[in-house]
Amino acid sequence: MSRHSRHLERRRRREERRRHRHGRERDGDEHQAHEDEVDDALLSPDERALRAARRAADAKAEFAGDTIKFAVISVVLLVFLRWFGLIIVLCWGAPYLRRAYRQTIEPRLRERFLEEEVNKQVRAHIADERRTLVGEHARSMQDLSASIAHEIRNPITAAKSLVQQMEEEPAAAENVEYARVALEELSRVERSVSHLLRFARDEEMHVEPLRLADVVDSALETFRDRVARSGIEIARRLDTQGVMRGDAEKLRRVVINLVGNAIDALDESHTESPRVEVQMGENLAGTEVWLRIADNGPGLDALALEKLWSPFYTSKANGTGLGLSICKKLVDAHGGSIEVNPQASPGAEFLLSFPKRADSAGGLS
Repeated sequence: MSRHSRHLERRRRREERRRHRHGRERDGDEHQAHEDEVDDALLSPDERALRAARRAADAKAEFAGDTIKFAVISVVLLVFLRWFGLIIVLCWGAPYLRRAYRQTIEPRLRERFLEEEVNKQVRAHIADERRTLVGEHARSMQDLSASIAHEIRNPITAAKSLVQQMEEEPAAAENVEYARVALEELSRVERSVSHLLRFARDEEMHVEPLRLADVVDSALETFRDRVARSGIEIARRLDTQGVMRGDAEKLRRVVINLVGNAIDALDESHTESPRVEVQMGENLAGTEVWLRIADNGPGLDALALEKLWSPFYTSKANGTGLGLSICKKLVDAHGGSIEVNPQASPGAEFLLSFPKRADSAGGLS
């Protein structure tokens, strides 16, 4: 191969390497441009954070390169041109200093001012929330006091009236009936006070591993004779054992109250083919146990839905109005939730959910 041929071959290889290098740089620029065109709203939080970090790193790298260039050129100008070079450095460095301020000092100041303003706004918001809560608490206490007075005063007044009639006519034949009714009214007061104390008192929780299915079966067993006499069907469908941690007795009280309310509603309304459904399962993630209790009775009207969890509200003739309030308190104590389905038709439907702890198995399987 001649010298001229070898020279052409080396030149061709250099051109290929140059085109290959430029192609890779162009592909990288196009890829970066494509990433920049993607809307932040379409990215996940991690991808948005990565994009912001990449932009910040690119800006810092560019700023560091410019700093080195500025320093080298400034040294050369100051060494060889002295005062004239100093003037050039100052004129050239003014925009550079503004840029340095925006990239180094300004973000820190903005973050500091933002934090101070956020703290100020949060303190103001907390103060407003505290005033609102105090006002709501005062109104709730007033409503509760009025409800307690009404719930206790009425039966006591009735009993007092009956006793006065017995005093006026000690030998009247109706006194036996008067005494019976007076005792019933006083029993109603005793029951209301007992429920009120249970509602107001923080009961001690005996938390231990349990199967919610066993709790449900134990609660349903208490209604066996009653539903047999009333002809009410209990449709039980438990798709899981409901292994969790909780207080079995308090959860049993919740189930008894809800099922008992459903049976009462069916008895009072004389519903045809009365039916109570009790279902249980787990969410898809396996982190919660849910329990559904529903009936095909008359359901709940708008007023009942609005005041459902209010103490002393009841639609029963002999109810205390504290059953559902106590249920909600006990469910909340287990870290769970209880909701009523406002769209249920016919009847009423309650849905309870309880978290499953990581150590909920506790020897149960």
